[in-house]
Amino acid sequence: MLPREELLKGVENRDTIARVIDQAELAIKTWEVVLTDFLSPPELAEIQQVFSRLTEVQLVVSGGYPQAERRRVAIARSEIPLDQSQVALVALDIAGNFLFDTATHRDFLGAMLGTGIVREKTGDIIVLGERGAQVIVVPELAEFLEMNLKQVRSVPVKTQPIDLSELKVREPKKKELTTVEASLRLDAIASAGFGMSRSKMVELIDGGDVRVNWKEITSASSQVKTGDLIAIRSKGRLEVGEIAVTKKDRYRVQLTRYM
Repeated sequence: MLPREELLKGVENRDTIARVIDQAELAIKTWEVVLTDFLSPPELAEIQQVFSRLTEVQLVVSGGYPQAERRRVAIARSEIPLDQSQVALVALDIAGNFLFDTATHRDFLGAMLGTGIVREKTGDIIVLGERGAQVIVVPELAEFLEMNLKQVRSVPVKTQPIDLSELKVREPKKKELTTVEASLRLDAIASAGFGMSRSKMVELIDGGDVRVNWKEITSASSQVKTGDLIAIRSKGRLEVGEIAVTKKDRYRVQLTRYM
């Protein structure tokens, strides 16, 4: 079986990783495709890193659309064909007139959890303003929510399945910028990308609010590289693009900020 203790060494989301290892071992034993519940970006990043060391199994992830944050993982033996179509997902439309009682992401999630389901069975929620929202869930919840999700805040809603192609996903707002820095320190690059002072960025890093590739980083001097994704709670994300060295031995860094 899989080297469990070695795989779990130093991981941040130990319980989640252990559960996925159990599912991977089941996939190896049964020669079947095994699906996880929905996982958060930090959990996914750690799982992909841990499982990249293994040759016995393969993973495919999907959350219903390309930019989805919460995703399920399909796990199978390496010998078995595997693609995103095998990640079972259902999209639901939660329709109501929210013109006079605006509902947020938290409101829709709270109403769903209020029916008795657990968060791990739900994926992304796409809020559509006064028209309601769309949500991605595991297939076994679709009929239950259609019957039981009847109200969000004070607004009566109708919940029904829709095709994944009907999801009204907006392209994320982004801003391209270039900065020239003396080093590739996290505090330097992140403060330039997020438009805030270096000292404020150090505070955020020290406080555990900054993640690089979904892993919490608490060292301001940590070095960044091309392809890194820097995320700050409630402030968006920053992708590190091409890095070039100038004639004065400084670093010219292309950045993309997602807001």
